[in-house]
Amino acid sequence: MAYVEPATVLAPRRIVHSVQTLYNSGPGGWSVARVNWESQDRIGIRWNGGEGPGVGNPQSRGNATWFILPDELSEAVLNRIEELEMNGPGGLLEGYLAMARDVDGEREAEEWSEGIIGDVSSEG
Repeated sequence: MAYVEPATVLAPRRIVHSVQTLYNSGPGGWSVARVNWESQDRIGIRWNGGEGPGVGNPQSRGNATWFILPDELSEAVLNRIEELEMNGPGGLLEGYLAMARDVDGEREAEEWSEGIIGDVSSEG
């Protein structure tokens, strides 16, 4: 299946009015979005597609579409998305750990901030 960028999945056009991607695991993965579906904000999910033909799943007549979650599942999915953004692969925690390990970057940041403090203190 060919990868389809979630923000571009606007079918069926008479029902989907906007899409806000909340989580996208990329080609071969899946996405969750806030979808304005029949003038109501709903949570949709889909497989993105990857290499080869197709547009991911679900689809209708060759057009990528969303599976709209039942309201009873939406909160659980949104909570899990928050956890993945913080603790999952490429999440915030992983980014902070990488920054903490970057000794050269930390030294440069400290030198830069000390330089600013020096510039401001010499103005007064």
